[in-house]
Amino acid sequence: MPFASDFLFPENTSYLEAYWPLMALINIWRIPILFIISGMGVYFAFQNRTVKKIIKDRALRILVPFIFGFLVICPLQFICQLDFYNYPYPLGYYPGSDHLWFLLNIYVYFQVLIFLFLYFKKTQNNRFLIFFKNLLKYRFGIYVFIIPFILEALIVNPEHYSLYAKSIHGWILGFICFLIGYLLVSFKEHFWLSIDRIRFFALIIAILLYLNRISYFEFEYKNALIAIESFNWILVVFAFAARYLNKPSKKLSYLSAAVYPVYILHMPFQIAISLVLLPLILPASLKLFILVLLTLFCSMAFYEYLIRRIKFLRPFFGVKY
Repeated sequence: MPFASDFLFPENTSYLEAYWPLMALINIWRIPILFIISGMGVYFAFQNRTVKKIIKDRALRILVPFIFGFLVICPLQFICQLDFYNYPYPLGYYPGSDHLWFLLNIYVYFQVLIFLFLYFKKTQNNRFLIFFKNLLKYRFGIYVFIIPFILEALIVNPEHYSLYAKSIHGWILGFICFLIGYLLVSFKEHFWLSIDRIRFFALIIAILLYLNRISYFEFEYKNALIAIESFNWILVVFAFAARYLNKPSKKLSYLSAAVYPVYILHMPFQIAISLVLLPLILPASLKLFILVLLTLFCSMAFYEYLIRRIKFLRPFFGVKY
C-alpha cells in the first residue's frame, strides 16, 4: 500500500504500478474468504462445545483481540502515521479499529446467527440442509451459492467492490460469506468433493474474468462480474488447498496458529518500519522487499518469543491458552 497511493499509509515518493494488477487480483476475494473461513471456524467450534462455552470462546478469540487492538494497537499506528507526515500529535487519545475492523463484523455475525447455527446442529436432517447437500451431488451444484454474491453486488452496487471496511457492502457481503462458510463445511465430504470436481473450471473462469477486468484502468467495472470472479477464486483456493495442503504438517500447524497474531501485529510493525525506510534514497522495489521481509520477521519474532511464551499476552492476540 505505501507504493500504491493510499493516504491511510505512509506513502513512498514513487509508486510501483507494475504490482497493482497483482493487488487487484487478490483484493476482490481476500476479505470474503476470510469471512467464509470464520464461518467454518464456528461450525468446528460448535462440534465439541456447549452454547455457553462457544459464546465464551468467541468472546475470547474475537472480542478481546478487537478491544485490545482498538485501544492499544491501532492508536500506536495512528501516532506513527502522524509522525511520518510531520503532523502535530493531537491533544487527546484516538482509538480505532483500522485493519482489525472485520473482527467486529465477525463477532456481530456470530451473535446474530448463533441460534440458527444451534438449530442446524440439532436438526442436521432438516429439509433446508438436505436440499443444498443434494445440490452438491451435481457437478456444478456448488454454484447455487454464487447467487447471493451476485444479488448483493447488484443491489448494494458499491462504488469500489474491494472496499469492505466499515461499509454497507462489507457488512452485507461479510454476513453472506460467514453464513455460507458455516453451511459449506457442515456438508463435509459433499462440499470438498464438489469443489474438487470443478477446480479447473473455476480456475479458467476466474482467470478469464480477471484478465478482462484488468483491461480497465481502475481494475474494477461491473460489480456482478467481479462477484462471479471473486466466488470462483474462492473455490479455486479451497479446492487446491484441500488437495495439496490437507495433510499432517508441523510447519502448517505452526503457521496456522501464528497467522492471527501475526496479522494483528503486522500493521504496526509495517508502519513503524516505513518511518525509517521510506525516506531513504533506494529503489522502490528494494524498499518493498525490505519492508515485507522486516515486517514478517518482526511479527513472527514477536509471536515466537513473546506471545507463545508469555501466557497472559495470548488472549490479546487471539491465541488459546
